[in-house]
Amino acid sequence: MRAVRERRDFSQQEFADLAGVGRRFLSELENGKPTLELGKVLKVTNAAGIVLFARER
Repeated sequence: MRAVRERRDFSQQEFADLAGVGRRFLSELENGKPTLELGKVLKVTNAAGIVLFARER
């Protein structure tokens, strides 16, 4: 996520505002915190233009 944000020349605060999450949440996501709220993760990936999908194993 950090690489995408930096390529677009956004600060953490600017990107967090765009995604509708807090800067601390974005920082935790970028640093690989293993327990984050999925809904917020999806908001950030959507703002970054990243598509996630799930499939049955």
